[in-house]
Amino acid sequence: MSLAADLARDAGELRQTHISWVFMHEQRVIKVKKPVSLGFVDFSTIELRKRACEAELSLNRRLAPRIYLGLRRITRGPDGVHRVEGEGETVDWAVEMARLPDDDACEARLLTGRLDAGDMGRVARRIADFHAAMAQDAGPPAFDVVRAVADNVEENFEQTRQSAPRYVEAEHLEAIQRFQRGFLEQHGQLLRRRVQAGRVCDGHGDLRLEHVYLGAQGGIDIIDCVEFNERLRIADVCADLAFLSMDLRYHGRDDLAESLLAAYARQSNDFELYRLVDFFESYRAYVRAKVTSMTAEGEGRDEGFRRIAAERARRFYLLAEACGRPPLRPPVVVAVGGVIASGKSTIASGVAEQLGLCVVDADRTRKFMAGVDATHKLGGDAFEGAYSSDATARTYDEVLRRASAVLASGRSVVVDASFRSRAHRARLAHLATERGVPMLLVECRVDEETCRHRLERRARRAHISDGRLAIFDDFVKRFEPFEELPASQHLVLDTAGSLADNLAAVRGRVDDLQS
Repeated sequence: MSLAADLARDAGELRQTHISWVFMHEQRVIKVKKPVSLGFVDFSTIELRKRACEAELSLNRRLAPRIYLGLRRITRGPDGVHRVEGEGETVDWAVEMARLPDDDACEARLLTGRLDAGDMGRVARRIADFHAAMAQDAGPPAFDVVRAVADNVEENFEQTRQSAPRYVEAEHLEAIQRFQRGFLEQHGQLLRRRVQAGRVCDGHGDLRLEHVYLGAQGGIDIIDCVEFNERLRIADVCADLAFLSMDLRYHGRDDLAESLLAAYARQSNDFELYRLVDFFESYRAYVRAKVTSMTAEGEGRDEGFRRIAAERARRFYLLAEACGRPPLRPPVVVAVGGVIASGKSTIASGVAEQLGLCVVDADRTRKFMAGVDATHKLGGDAFEGAYSSDATARTYDEVLRRASAVLASGRSVVVDASFRSRAHRARLAHLATERGVPMLLVECRVDEETCRHRLERRARRAHISDGRLAIFDDFVKRFEPFEELPASQHLVLDTAGSLADNLAAVRGRVDDLQS
């Protein structure tokens, strides 16, 4: 019998990809590389397969250390039967893994209605922290990462030149190629700036919903990274993240995709990724179309499997094209301002969650620019140090630069800052005019006594804001009323009232601006 048939006999289930046999036991998984050479992966010799198994263990232990147990020999005994760590000669190699509950995979959770924006926030923060650690540990890439992106794109087109027309019409393929090639021609400098800014790392390379597991106790295990080709794994962090956001869109959950992107951008202080994400989602969808079509055309597949795989491949190709189209609704700038403890961050977060938008907040931006953690307190007197006029001007520069990056992608953005001066509000209006988008400035109001009570409660826990009682009176004294704004751009909320009613009021105004 064959190796696969022998090992499948002892396993509860055999699952296959285009490059692996995965033997599912009750408590463990045995994963064996297929002896294939597909251009982007070469497992044609036992030596290459052993090296790939060793790399798989080392690389995947970065995100799932308890899952990847070790390298195992595949032996053929005197009876001719293949076994894991049996008697006889070593004829191949495998990776042994602890088996994770199938129901914990994000794909399974999504299909059963158990995946929400909070889950995406946790996953985004885990990935952002992983990327930061990998970028910090890495030296300069051993190859031209920007050139590698272009090579990967052209390799995809070449490897599907014969097969793709079997799944999707020529006009769709031509639109995909125009978008992806055009983006690279226009944004090469942006990609190079990302390399210089440390936004390239040795990442995962295959971040799909089925590879992300959310445990009952809040743990996150991410498995099955690309171990066989550095060029497919070492890349811009956005290329990694976009695989997961693309997968969510494939399943019809644009809302969760946007929640993922927003949470990642805030955790990593990487809002520039919005200029890139549509391209990388298109690229990732094309990769999935290519791989899915290979699976559909593989040997030993029945007609029903081929039909399902072919339809999936077509949908991925169409998604790759859709990622290059502008959004259906025009973008809007929603700014939320007010005095210290007026409730602006609560409103900003609620609006962002309801509308699936990204929040750019001055507090987090200021801490990032100061080189400290988000909850680190930047003490001192009011309007001095990190809060001096010059420092505040630089903070607003960065806040508006981040908001501009989000708007450039065709998405709306929520800006959370006090906007205490007319000059700050004028700069916001200039951004909206420059981008050709409507603006709404939401002013949060509440009586001063309520603000003081909120500040007293805030002082007892970690908080991003540095607002405190000691500076409250001085801040209020210097706050310039929102008198210059036309009614069409100004909405006043009493944050002592119902949060739901306030959020509904904002949503109604945003809908009017987008209609």
